[in-house]
Amino acid sequence: MSLLISILLSDILPIFAIASAGFLLARFAAVEVKTVSRVVFYALLPCLAFRMLVAYDQPGTLVGRLMLLAALIMAAMAALGYVAGKGFGLGGKHLRSFLMVVMFSNSGNYGLPVVRFAFGPEALTDATVFFLTGSVLTYLAASFFAGSHRGRLAGALEKVWRMPSLYGVAAALLVRAAGWQVPQGLLRPVEMLSDSALPVMILVLGMQLERAVWPARPGIVMLAVGISLLVTPFVALGLAALLGITGPARQAAVVLSSMPVAVMTTILALEFEMSPEFATSAVFLSTVLSPLTLAPLIAYLQ
Repeated sequence: MSLLISILLSDILPIFAIASAGFLLARFAAVEVKTVSRVVFYALLPCLAFRMLVAYDQPGTLVGRLMLLAALIMAAMAALGYVAGKGFGLGGKHLRSFLMVVMFSNSGNYGLPVVRFAFGPEALTDATVFFLTGSVLTYLAASFFAGSHRGRLAGALEKVWRMPSLYGVAAALLVRAAGWQVPQGLLRPVEMLSDSALPVMILVLGMQLERAVWPARPGIVMLAVGISLLVTPFVALGLAALLGITGPARQAAVVLSSMPVAVMTTILALEFEMSPEFATSAVFLSTVLSPLTLAPLIAYLQ
């Protein structure tokens, strides 16, 4: 019990404290979440990705297994979500929204800081690889959910190539392959921006939660949240063992997979007209309940 309390106070409570500040900024100071999230997306995340990967000292085979693990977990959750959704009579846009909720976890705004606090900088580097892979897969899955909307399908695919983080990854791989030493005049601003990434991402999380609404079908929301928080950790642990992923990489991948519902689902649900109220409610409820599942999981992984 003392270990669980320690994890809650040291690893999870700081996240909610900063997110609360973001919530208050959005509610009472009228700070526009879209502007702040663009700062994260276009400036801070690329620097974080570049810095983490330039210093990455793990073998390339581990990177490949982490990327494969991210894809397998998402595919497994899609299959489980489809069976559960069909079992409760969901179809069309409601089923697609349900699938997004159980497939996409908040591995960025919430997951990366938790991994850093709980497992240290080495696990954060592995978490960055896993998170970036999941981000690409999220946009690819969104293009599938767009269905027959060809214009939106093309737009979703285009967003994959417009992710600045991918260019941060490409630059880091180029530096590593060429054996270059990054000049201090370039590395220091990158380090300063990457240091800002995690706290600002948490602020964005709180600002986005300020938009939560009460769901029209709370039972279905609870089902989706239950799958996300209770079933996903076991799927991630099993697949990590199957791929032979251990140590900090296992800690990072399992925790990121077990995060609450990704805030991105609300944006995608709005874009593709797939029950945005349902997605927003699932994001809020899963985030509020997540300390109850994350604390035991982190204790087990530690």
